[in-house]
Amino acid sequence: GGWVLLQNCHLGLDFMDELLETLLTAEIQNETFRVWITTEPHPKFPITLLQIAIKFTNEPPQGVRASLKRTFSGINQDLLDVSNMPMWKPLLYTVAFLHSTVQERRKFGPLGWNIPYEFNSSDFTASVQFIQNHLDECDIKKGISWSTVRYMIGEVQYGGRVTDDFDKRLLNCFARVWFNEKMFDSTFCFHTGYKIPVCKTLEQYFEYIKSLPAMDSPKVFGLHPNADITYQSNTAADVLDTITNIQPKESGAGPGETREAIVYRLAEDMLEKLPPDYIAHEASSRLIKMGQLNSMNIFLRQEIDRMQKVITILRNTLNDLKLAIEGTIIMSEANALDNMYDARIPQVWKRVSWDSSTLGFWFTELLERNNQFSTWIYEGRPNVFWMTGFFNPQGFLTAMRQEAARAHKGWALDTVTIHNEVLKQNKDEITAPPSEGVYIYGLYLEGAGWDRRNSKLIESTPKILFVQLPVVHIFAVNTT
Repeated sequence: GGWVLLQNCHLGLDFMDELLETLLTAEIQNETFRVWITTEPHPKFPITLLQIAIKFTNEPPQGVRASLKRTFSGINQDLLDVSNMPMWKPLLYTVAFLHSTVQERRKFGPLGWNIPYEFNSSDFTASVQFIQNHLDECDIKKGISWSTVRYMIGEVQYGGRVTDDFDKRLLNCFARVWFNEKMFDSTFCFHTGYKIPVCKTLEQYFEYIKSLPAMDSPKVFGLHPNADITYQSNTAADVLDTITNIQPKESGAGPGETREAIVYRLAEDMLEKLPPDYIAHEASSRLIKMGQLNSMNIFLRQEIDRMQKVITILRNTLNDLKLAIEGTIIMSEANALDNMYDARIPQVWKRVSWDSSTLGFWFTELLERNNQFSTWIYEGRPNVFWMTGFFNPQGFLTAMRQEAARAHKGWALDTVTIHNEVLKQNKDEITAPPSEGVYIYGLYLEGAGWDRRNSKLIESTPKILFVQLPVVHIFAVNTT
């Protein structure tokens, strides 16, 4: 009649089938017996086990109000009264607010944190414990050592999880702005309308938390209002994606074209526009003419090989799909058929290529990428490179560094670093390549705007999420 608790079952998937077998065959006498399993979502988790189970998920609360409420429900009155120093309660509330902020920034994806960290309540408890100890030991005359508090919070308690340099800077910035003498000032607020309440009991804190707005502006977390547009559109896209995934796939007998006919027409259209294969000996002879040991040409050869792979897979899949729809061969491309009907990129293609929002955009990009390579190999090196059109942009920059190192006598590749300068021109205004380095275009800014006249970053314009950078001149310098 007791309970069995099995934790982290996503680490022992083989045992899950055995467990299911045991549960179904064992004769359990007692009605009150239960098996409790904890697991992370996992694509290979046995579906039959999920179907017979009652599922329970623990989602973090949405919004500052809900998050603070949850944090404070884990605090008791004794903790509030643990220190009689006037600084204790404001500090406790500020740590709780920071805790809500780091959690909430996760939903904005890379705009919030470059890497989504698993901040949890133990970070909060540890920080509170540290502040309590610090206040117990601090000298009344000297007051709080703010640099210690900031270091412990920004570098150790919360910062200990953070691995990205920019994320670390952000966290330290929060610590610097919120944890200082100004926080005890009556005018201090985290953002308009979010101040530190002066309360004696937990009830008063809950009263104040209830008065906070239900929906927060991204400004509370130090983000631009545009971040909310990104978050809302990503959420909507996820929902729609899930709906398309679980829709029934049978074609109805209604009027209009069948799924197969639509996909067949699409496949024919794509095959017609698909660029021709690169003929190996032709490409080689062109590369020999251009200087096949030049680092840029070696890079071009690798890119063309990868492009050829994509074109081959595409041609084979589409031809097989057409034959399968006609009924000549067995349909092994059912997945591709569904994806193409929903205007999504089939998994087989995505694996060898790049990510894109819809099939149309992806195919247009394929033609544009290929165009850059074929012009480069048959008509000579372009004046401006479309950097985001490469499979391996890092490799392109390394090739450019090698080229610079070889052009200058006595330069070593290790000491050559990349520098860049954003020009004022667009790609159409460039008529000749630079004397050194390369011109590139195709880079976008997210989360900032660009002041073209003074060549510097500015705040984003409302409702404009992405801004295209003008041409960038990338060149190498010798650091020694």
